[in-house]
Amino acid sequence: MSTASLARGSSNALGAQLKRLVGGQEMILLLCILAIFLIVGSLNPRFIAERNLSSIFLGNAYVAVAAIGMSMVIISGNIDISVGSLIGVLATISGTLAVNGYPIIVAWLAPLLIGVLVTGFMGYLVAYLRMPSIVVSLGMLSILKGGLISVTSGAWISNLPAGYALAQLRPMGVPMPIWFMVGLTILAAWWMRYTAAGRSIYAVGGNAEAALLSGISPRRTVMMVFLIHGLFVGIASVLFATQLAVIQSTVPPNLELTIITASVVGGVSILGGAGTVIGSTLAAVLLAAIGSSLIFINLSPYWLRAVQGALILVTVLADLLRRRRQARRR
Repeated sequence: MSTASLARGSSNALGAQLKRLVGGQEMILLLCILAIFLIVGSLNPRFIAERNLSSIFLGNAYVAVAAIGMSMVIISGNIDISVGSLIGVLATISGTLAVNGYPIIVAWLAPLLIGVLVTGFMGYLVAYLRMPSIVVSLGMLSILKGGLISVTSGAWISNLPAGYALAQLRPMGVPMPIWFMVGLTILAAWWMRYTAAGRSIYAVGGNAEAALLSGISPRRTVMMVFLIHGLFVGIASVLFATQLAVIQSTVPPNLELTIITASVVGGVSILGGAGTVIGSTLAAVLLAAIGSSLIFINLSPYWLRAVQGALILVTVLADLLRRRRQARRR
């Protein structure tokens, strides 16, 4: 092969990579975030003030962390609509342990263990008893939400011990939630792309029967995904519980919708088999920026729910059209 042919091949490969980067969902989300900051910031300079930027990134980092696990669940061909209720329950457990004198490390780690146990039970029902994930998670949502209100009556947890506020720490001057959000996103993205276990999630979500013929166990893969999802939910609950000086023993309103929206808008196919956790993290930031911008341009924040619904519909429609184009090419 001549040098010119090699050069053309390298150029074509580089061009294809640049095309995927520029036209990818992650780049679109990043440009949308920058556009919101520029446009709303020009209309109201307080929008890009340090205090508001801190609220956008720090106050919603736990949503991005939860969206990482949710993205894995959806890529595997399933869904969990109980995630918001589980975060509320785990945050309440964490705060209760802290004020009752348990070591702070126990208050931080207990939600992770309980989260894995709860989602592991859900994963067992989905993977081995073949129950639809939406039915399982709907039932778990009712159990968790009803149980939390029945036990706590929505009471506030205060007098949290010194040193409990993990989300308020700033190692090397960078807030702890940012460390978790960025670090876990990079780690999960690398694991899903470069390990056999991570790639098996895409295989099972894309075509479970073909994955089985290739030697991949759909049951074990789905079970693994739900266990990992529970770990991320536990981390998100600790970040949520420690960001303020008090914890309200209720389920954050519409939290599950926000997390699922971040995953879907981030490019995760609702039909499974495609998507990245980097996109879900950027989408979580985008949703937070949209919600904050509505306030600064004097629009009702309730419009955010309408925007979330529209984004879901547009993203799913785009995914369906993409799949149809790919099917015609085959």
